[in-house]
Amino acid sequence: MNHAAWALLRLASPQLPIGGYSYSQGLEMAVEQQRVHDADSARCWLADQLLLNLARYEAPLLLAHCRAAADGDWERLLGLAEQHRASRETRELLLESRQMGYSLQQLLDGLPELDEAARALFARLEEFGLPLAWALAARAWNITAQDALAAWLWGWLENQLAVLMKTLPLGQQAAQRLTSELLPTLDEAQRRATAIDPEHWGSAAFGLALTSMAHERQYSRLFRS
Repeated sequence: MNHAAWALLRLASPQLPIGGYSYSQGLEMAVEQQRVHDADSARCWLADQLLLNLARYEAPLLLAHCRAAADGDWERLLGLAEQHRASRETRELLLESRQMGYSLQQLLDGLPELDEAARALFARLEEFGLPLAWALAARAWNITAQDALAAWLWGWLENQLAVLMKTLPLGQQAAQRLTSELLPTLDEAQRRATAIDPEHWGSAAFGLALTSMAHERQYSRLFRS
């Protein structure tokens, strides 16, 4: 196995200490509201998020972050980061990106792989969204933009399945079956995210926004808001 493969596994690992396991992105409330109540409804929820939300906006925007960071196009990267911050529709989603981005920035800042240009960019910023920090991690570890996107999509799916195992609850075998069933959807989400023109970015995921807002006020919850 070559260095690039090790680096990719490192970025995609749930052990990356940035706190992704702390958030459900509204899925916990979807379970509370019985919109997700079994493996079939979970599959529908996750597939819709991948194809109708992430593939249309989050994923192509992240891919653009990674390409700009790889090219050292710092002004474009900062513009993309501002676009992402402005697109956070709920307080919960904004705080998630801010906290995870800050945690990843702190991690990178203590590692020798981060180059001086990236360190200088960090010094200019007071807030670090996750896509910006993710793109700089990919740059530091020589991970291609496409592979960095794949790692992010995989991490998203793995975290959502972990949420289901804690809240539905969904057993480990059932979660693995869902993984097998959703891998083609994961591939399709990456393909669409790569092909979509920037002028068509946008998902208008009203259901997710409403669920996330409700989750912020959920009386009893396991995940942060």
